[in-house]
Amino acid sequence: MLNYPVDLVQIKASTVAHRQTSSSLGILLRIVTHRLIFQDKLMRRLYSWLLGAIVIVIVLLSSGCFGGVISLATPKPVLPSLLPLDYRLIDIQTIAPDIVLDMRYATSNNFLKAPVYPVARCLLRAPVAEALKRVQADLITQGLGLKLFDCYRPLSVQRAMWKILPDSNYVANPAKGSRHNRGAAVDLTLVDAMGKELEMPTEFDDFSEKAFPDSPTMTAVARRNVDILRTAMEKQGYTAISTEWWHYDGPNWRRYGVLNQSL
Repeated sequence: MLNYPVDLVQIKASTVAHRQTSSSLGILLRIVTHRLIFQDKLMRRLYSWLLGAIVIVIVLLSSGCFGGVISLATPKPVLPSLLPLDYRLIDIQTIAPDIVLDMRYATSNNFLKAPVYPVARCLLRAPVAEALKRVQADLITQGLGLKLFDCYRPLSVQRAMWKILPDSNYVANPAKGSRHNRGAAVDLTLVDAMGKELEMPTEFDDFSEKAFPDSPTMTAVARRNVDILRTAMEKQGYTAISTEWWHYDGPNWRRYGVLNQSL
């Protein structure tokens, strides 16, 4: 039998007292019921945490959110609407239509000498795209803009590139995947207000030391343009690499898994 902390026989027959007693009895009953169902608070918490962790892991594994090898194992299609917003691929022209596109791998004007993209389209993870939008806005105030050569690249295309140029200084090994395969890297250059490319150390996809962003062979004009591009990109969290003046890794690129979905 329960020993309540109130003597029900002595309760006055008043509306206020009745309400207070009913409230106290209700609370006490809930406490007793709660204890009967869950005797151990620690076990209850552990159960809740474990269940939550399992759900999170299942969602992340199915969406390719983990970087590295996990997402390389037989990529499975996931509905874009099911992905967390930060992991979705979005078309850069839907948020920054004034960025110029020259998607080289959708043409034969590339080192593969053949188009390997079905469409000239730039897809990026949402935060990476938003950061690029801010770069463009910053450059516009200087009378300049961006031209994109490559963005997200399916893993199947990475394999084709590796067969032609198996040099990790220029092409990422598809066994690990590239930042492009994660939708978290861009190849690009600067243009003026009329859309004309500015002078850079080399042409795009020049696999020589002349393409290094710190190459001593570049002209003073090219040096200035490389510095302008680098300053604008790094301001928004992008990172340059040592072998290609045109390549920048997006902010937090490591958080994204390798993808092989079509453009």
